[in-house]
Formats: sequence, C-alpha cells, structure tokens
Amino acid sequence: MKKIKIILEMIKFEHTIFALPFAFLGAVLGSLLIEGNWPTISEWIWITLAMVGARSAAMSLNRLIDSKIDAANPRTKDRAIPAGLLSKVETASFIIGSFALLFIAAFQLNMLAVYLLPVAVFFLVFYSYTKRFTWLCHVFLGVTIGIAPLGGWVGATGTLTWEAFVLFVAVALWTAGFDVIYATQDAKYDKEVKLYSIPSYFGIVNALRFAKVFHLVSFSAMVSLFFITPLGWIFLLGIFIVGGIMVYEHSLVSPKDLSKVNVAFFTMNGIISMVMLAFTIGDLLL
Repeated sequence: MKKIKIILEMIKFEHTIFALPFAFLGAVLGSLLIEGNWPTISEWIWITLAMVGARSAAMSLNRLIDSKIDAANPRTKDRAIPAGLLSKVETASFIIGSFALLFIAAFQLNMLAVYLLPVAVFFLVFYSYTKRFTWLCHVFLGVTIGIAPLGGWVGATGTLTWEAFVLFVAVALWTAGFDVIYATQDAKYDKEVKLYSIPSYFGIVNALRFAKVFHLVSFSAMVSLFFITPLGWIFLLGIFIVGGIMVYEHSLVSPKDLSKVNVAFFTMNGIISMVMLAFTIGDLLL
C-alpha cells in the first residue's frame, strides 16, 4: 500500500481532474451531436478507465524519462525516483499496467478507438522528450492532453468530426498556456542545463505573453463551440466564467512574482475543467 501511495503521489493522480472532464465533455458532445443520445453507462466506465490508464502511463513515463534531470534540479530532486522511493523497475511495471488498462478500455469501446491507439501512445511517450530539443514542448503537451476530448468523442461515437477538433484546439492551447506559466519556475535552471522551454528561450516576460496568446485562442475556440454545436446560453455563460478564471490566473503571476504559480497551475485549472463540464451538461439538461 505504501508503494501505491508513493506512485499515486508521483503521478499526481488527483490532477486527473484536469483532463478527465474534457474527455467526458467530448463524449457527451459527440454522443448527442452524432447519435442524439447520452453516452451509455458502459461507455462512461471505459472512457474513464482509458483516461486513467493514459494519464497514469504518461505521467509515470515523464517521471522515468526525466529522472536524471529531476535529480539535478533543486525543485524536483525530492520526487520519488531521484529520492529513491521508487525504483525504475517498479515505475516501468506501473507504466506497463497503465498502458494495458488503456488498451483494454479501447478494445471495449470501438474499433476506431483501437486504430487510433498508436497515435495516442506516440504522443504520450514523445512529449516527455520534446524539452530536449524544442521550446514548443508546451504545445506538444497541449496536443497530448488535447487528445482527451478526442478520445472521449471517439469512445462514445466511433467517429471524429470537425467539431471535435475545435474542442481539441481549445483544450490543447489551454494546456499549453498553463504549462508555459508553470515552466517559468524552471526558466533559469532550464537555460543553464540547455533544456528547451518558452520561458528559458524567450525569457519570462515574453513567456507570459505567449501564455496569454495561447489562452486567448483557446477561449476563442471554446466560444466558437456555441456557434457550431447545439449548445446554448448556459454553456456560453460557463465559457465566460472560464475566461474570467483565465484572466485571474494570469493576474496571479508576474515576471517579478512567481510565488503563486502553483495556485495558478493546480487550483485554477482544476476549476476551469470542472466549470466547463458542469455548464455544458447543465446546458444540455435544461
């Protein structure tokens, strides 16, 4: 039980809340738009398990791949692997189990979900390496998490439409934006050890501008869903609340004061995903 607790802490299991609501959002929107009904109980269950497997695999891989980098970084040296709390073999075993859960869930959903597994696995593995060669690493992370609503959409419908990709853009750039903010903490260290990120490459001032642009485009994509789907005014109200939270998130961080980065990253983003899902479901029910 102790090892399980360490693993769950290592992958920040509670932060599954960032992506899971968007997978549900994709499932609900896709199912109602394409099939005219809500996802089945079975689809809800397997989509949830697929998301848990995918995120657990991705986070564990990230910790395993970056273990040497984490060991040298004062901010991350106490993470489970560099601190010796978990071995690489134990972590690899958990990764295999997580991918197995993802694969089983995909096979329980539909064949398109199965066919797209290689794409999902590629991004789940590849994004952890991008910081080694491109400052676009934040966008790759965004794409990886943006797969969540696409996965939910595919899981519930067995199809993909252009509306799903608008939702994908919204989530991908929302993620890229908050990851840029989070990366400001390591800007100096990343530059010293020649790791790539927008803060280390362009400086913190410009990085925060990048984050604002990403979030502006993300917000625009969210608003566009109001016009291209049957979603109504309750959904739109939720999106404007999300926009307000984004503005507040940016107000917490400045080039001279990064002390509230964790609040902006963890608390605000968890709220954003839940607000968007709640107002979407509320709109569809009322």
